[in-house]
Amino acid sequence: MTLLIEVPVMNDSMKKQLACSLLTLTLCAVSLQAAATDETLIAQPDAAIAQTEAGKVQGFIHDGILTYRGIPYATARRFQAPEAARPWQGIRPALMYGNICPQTGGNPLDNFMFSGPHLQQSDDCLNLNVWTPSTTDGKHRPVMVWLHGGGFSNGSSIESYAYDGENLSRTGDVVVVSVNHRLNAMGHLDLSAYGEQYRHSANSGVLDLVAALQWVRANAAHFGGDPKNVTIFGESGGGAKVLTLMGTPAAKGLFHKAIVQSAALEGMGMTLLKPESTRRVAELTLQHLGIQPTELSRLDNLPYEQIAQATQKALDETAQEQKLPNIQGDGIGLAWAPATDGDYIPEEPVGEKYPRIAKDIPLLIGSNLTEWNTIYAYFGDIDKAQRDNHHHWNAARTAVRIKERYGDRSDALNKAFAAAYPGRQAADVLFVDTFLRIPTLKTARIKAEQGGAPVYNYLFTWGTPVLGGFAMSYHTSEIPFVMNSLALTETANGNGAEARALASRMSGAWVAFARTGNPNTAALPKWPAYTPENGATMIFDNMPVVRYHHDAELLRLLKPNGRF
Repeated sequence: MTLLIEVPVMNDSMKKQLACSLLTLTLCAVSLQAAATDETLIAQPDAAIAQTEAGKVQGFIHDGILTYRGIPYATARRFQAPEAARPWQGIRPALMYGNICPQTGGNPLDNFMFSGPHLQQSDDCLNLNVWTPSTTDGKHRPVMVWLHGGGFSNGSSIESYAYDGENLSRTGDVVVVSVNHRLNAMGHLDLSAYGEQYRHSANSGVLDLVAALQWVRANAAHFGGDPKNVTIFGESGGGAKVLTLMGTPAAKGLFHKAIVQSAALEGMGMTLLKPESTRRVAELTLQHLGIQPTELSRLDNLPYEQIAQATQKALDETAQEQKLPNIQGDGIGLAWAPATDGDYIPEEPVGEKYPRIAKDIPLLIGSNLTEWNTIYAYFGDIDKAQRDNHHHWNAARTAVRIKERYGDRSDALNKAFAAAYPGRQAADVLFVDTFLRIPTLKTARIKAEQGGAPVYNYLFTWGTPVLGGFAMSYHTSEIPFVMNSLALTETANGNGAEARALASRMSGAWVAFARTGNPNTAALPKWPAYTPENGATMIFDNMPVVRYHHDAELLRLLKPNGRF
């Protein structure tokens, strides 16, 4: 709240006035001040005013944390490079979340266990949110910049209530920033063949992120943050953006540490798209829209839905023409991602080596034990999943299911799983993730082999008890623990005592890493940096423990051709 008061005695009229809700309280502060006749009622509408390079913004204070929403950090014409936000006069309200970037459909995880507000879509979407304990106490806090998930196609800075940075800011004494940026065709349609103004259009969304980090560098001190101590962190597509930025020269020096959660994938983050693919998508898109190369200005006024339909068709056709495997490796397909264009992003973020510009950036990287597999198995029908899931199977049915899946490897897999995860039920072997765990280990290995800043590896194995526990450690389930936002996401985690204890440990490790480049805290066992020799992994569960190459044999059996 932005209203600070001292009220020994309140009459009925004053009580009614003070019943304003959190967000409307800021707006009514001035009228309260004018109406008050008791000199002990002191309204301070300037309490949440912050200065930015473009002008002043007014947020609100909730439980001691100052919150600013929807601050513009840049502006951009369609498919062109962003420019700094235009200055404004007076005080700009920063009380409501800004527009999110155009996208089709809903988030596939938008359900009982993963949900957020539904906001207005607009091309005018380059805005960010800030949470900070103070703007005036002279501290220089670490800044943690959250990049949202949804691949490079969907999502927003608040697509999930788990993304709310208030409690992380409070418990970690850090400044938290979350960012909206251009996505899908609007952020990655490669029109570079059609004019200099479109030179980097295949990477417009990445240019937006660089612009946001430039804003952080210029403005962090105004919000109690240290522009020389910035950590970028993100989950799924957000983590892929972190990897991409580590290989982007324009981002060098704008951040100093990196955290990647459930995001290491060939073709999306580790490696990116090739220009021959992105340019073909653009060529086919113009054909489908009936636009000649000399008429690209027509794109400026086309409805987004029309562009989305044409580009999706072009993506599918390009994938078929060029026989491009989808990111899961089980078919043909092409999804939006930045391009390794040899210019703005000159080399793969994680090819067979780490980019030189990332050598001195410490990395924390990990994934979840059952990640995608529980989503595929159960999330399509949550009602059915509660009635029929692996927790209900007896030993005989479990053995049959394992045999059906793994055949002659079953006995060896059962033994390897029991050694890797003692105490877990046998059926859990059916849900162990290799899709993200194996490339995560590859990324950690390549980073360690670079011989620069350290890399730390983790695995989140905590299983949610919600709805009978069918979902286990599903994709995104670690986010409320990292953000320490369990109270906002009770339907996903139950917000029990054990969950709160783990959230305190896990968010504390993330903050420690942001502060120093080392995630070790007194609340955790000693967490060594990962090397190919030690294979050190911090396993986050009710009792965190460090294991060494604990799942190497299991992964080899599950994915004989996997490289890690």
